[in-house]
Amino acid sequence: MATDPDQPPPAQQPSLLIVDDDRVFRERLARALRDRGYEVRSAANGDEGLALAREESPEFAVVDLRMPGMSGLDVLRSLVQIDPATRVVVLTGYGSIATAVDAMRLGAANFLPKPADADEILAAFERAQGGQPSPSPEILAPSLARAEWEHIHRVMADCEGNISEAARRLGLHRRSLQRKLQKLAPD
Repeated sequence: MATDPDQPPPAQQPSLLIVDDDRVFRERLARALRDRGYEVRSAANGDEGLALAREESPEFAVVDLRMPGMSGLDVLRSLVQIDPATRVVVLTGYGSIATAVDAMRLGAANFLPKPADADEILAAFERAQGGQPSPSPEILAPSLARAEWEHIHRVMADCEGNISEAARRLGLHRRSLQRKLQKLAPD
């Protein structure tokens, strides 16, 4: 099929890279962003994501903070080195003020709590483009109970679910830790 020289070339879709170890979340987010007109590539870990970025640098990236192997902050740092124009939104289920500040210092366009949907992620990119990167209030001011809950679950994840080891690292009795783990996440 011949192209008409008087017609402008078709608009290229903006490219977006998703790096997240949660397969279901990654696939759903990729599908939702494709439906919104993005050319999406995805990776299950930092090494795969960086390999894709080296092949073709994305305009946008969505990176999970906590993944096996390379952390999201390491991926962010490398993406910015590969192409400083790549805008990155960092997602996390374990948000804290310090982590949000670190991500922003390393060049993140924004920082969002997980789970975030496609519209929230695109709004985060837009806010950053307007010069107003504003992490959500839950991340900027978590309650003490929420911070404790997140810390306990982070240590549990680091101990691969071993309650005795997590209790030792936290300086708690094993039964006290079990009681805390039975509680729901504070708002």
